[in-house]
Amino acid sequence: MVTGSRDHTPEDPRDKRLIVSIHDVSPAFAEPIERLAETIGEILGGPRFAMLVVPDHWGAARLDRAPAFARRLRGWADAGVEMFLHGWFHRDTSDHRGTAAAVKARYMTAGEGEFLGLSADEAESRMRRGRDMVEQAIGGPVAGFIAPAWLYGEGAKQALKTCDFALAEDHFRVWQPASGAVVAKGPVVTWASRSTARTASSLAVAAAACALPDWLPTLRVAVHPGDVTKESLMTSIDRTIRSLSARRTVARYADLLPVGGRAS
Repeated sequence: MVTGSRDHTPEDPRDKRLIVSIHDVSPAFAEPIERLAETIGEILGGPRFAMLVVPDHWGAARLDRAPAFARRLRGWADAGVEMFLHGWFHRDTSDHRGTAAAVKARYMTAGEGEFLGLSADEAESRMRRGRDMVEQAIGGPVAGFIAPAWLYGEGAKQALKTCDFALAEDHFRVWQPASGAVVAKGPVVTWASRSTARTASSLAVAAAACALPDWLPTLRVAVHPGDVTKESLMTSIDRTIRSLSARRTVARYADLLPVGGRAS
């Protein structure tokens, strides 16, 4: 006889996913990136995280002119770290005056929303050049594209589809650009080092993420090189990732893709 007890079995928190990423991976931040990778790898039991690579951070740190860092990047990729393209310069040089994007450019990032104001043609050019440079360094395909500061203008959204990236991500979702299918929803837990107020706010959000029930199927955590400048942030990062990884399955972005939907 079918009892129906399966319908009343409490959901196992381990069915929930945790995805961790390191942003702004560049020769400009070699030492902070190394520290973050070591810290996260120790917590997660290996290189079970993603890296978001900037080909030429602020026009002063080209990946193809930093062979030692490129070799380190390939080592991480060979060990299983997922590699995403993360803009080209990372710096926003667009003129947003008189546009809706001006508010985002001013309040959501410190001049680093590179893809917020680009035309489709310019966005596509930077995406293609950036992908070529990163893939040359890592010896394989990137996992997708994530815009600096998670900000996309209309031109960037059009270029994403043209460039055929498997995955993209913003503050509140992960999606497949080709189809528009959303594969994960929910905000990213991250930290801020730019000011005392922003740091305090990010610490509070991280603490809340640890305390709240596991209601999101997928929770994303992102760290940045600037986080290593404040021990309060590093302590919070350690505590948060340890807490969440104990209750969730540590996953890859590729795990979000439907069966057969992985990039070759």
